[in-house]
Amino acid sequence: MKNIRTDLAIEARELYSTDGGQIPGVTTENEEIDGINIDRVHVLSSIGEQRIGKPVGNYVTLESMYIRERDPEFEEKLSFRLSQEIRNLVSIDKNTSVLIVGLGNWNITPDSLGPKVVDRIMVTRHLLELIPDKVDERVHSVCAISPGVLGITGIETGEIIRGVIEKIRPDVVIAIDALASRRTSRIGVTIQLADTGISPGSGIGNKRMALTKETLGADTIAIGVPTVVYAHTIGRDTIKLIHDSNIQIGSDINFMSEEQLDAMLNQILSENMGDLVVTPKDVDIMIDNIAGIIADGINLAVHDNITLDEIRTFLH
Repeated sequence: MKNIRTDLAIEARELYSTDGGQIPGVTTENEEIDGINIDRVHVLSSIGEQRIGKPVGNYVTLESMYIRERDPEFEEKLSFRLSQEIRNLVSIDKNTSVLIVGLGNWNITPDSLGPKVVDRIMVTRHLLELIPDKVDERVHSVCAISPGVLGITGIETGEIIRGVIEKIRPDVVIAIDALASRRTSRIGVTIQLADTGISPGSGIGNKRMALTKETLGADTIAIGVPTVVYAHTIGRDTIKLIHDSNIQIGSDINFMSEEQLDAMLNQILSENMGDLVVTPKDVDIMIDNIAGIIADGINLAVHDNITLDEIRTFLH
């Protein structure tokens, strides 16, 4: 399992327990609401942390193939559900100040999720400081930043964020980033929330300073969407589809586990073509769509009883 890369806790759990059995130090819950499959993975101890390779904490995955249909009514339901899950992970009230951090490189489409979400956030901190009497009492203090990446700024992302936090002292940090999945079917249709923070660049193996409550001094929620897969993931999925279709491709391959297939394909592809990262051809549309869903969910979560129509009026 250690050779298989995934940013999703639900996939880490699947890798450890292929039959869905109990994992020491880990509990799971599953429910379906309005066509949204919700998986909750709770890593309770260091034993569970070692088993699935995820820090102690709570991970919530919202997944639905309906996202691809781009139905406005469904997207509103998904944003509302996302807002509720955010509120379940962190306490937000009228005295809570929130910093939204859009991680990623706005010049590279698969990595631009964070900045695109920030573009649609209802920022209000300046209004509450300058004209507090004219601000609706349902509106809370929210600010946002897209710090870019090390290759653009020459500064570690974590250093920029920590510098901002030292100045404004937010109570809650919500960081958004693109992730990598081990299943092509999860690209663009899965949203993961975690109260354990995030390591910028982890989706493509470029781990930097972790953004956590311990490093930032504020409750930190990470929201991520898988936008890429590694080339060997596509190879494994293709072989599995062939196997499921009862097409014989060699006795050894037909009896290989997913972990063995991943290891074999990773070695072959890395040696011959490099460590390729692949994304869908319509990634620009996918990113714009999912960024709007996440931004709406965050806006609903960080303000009280505000509607999507009111948010869109504010933004325009």
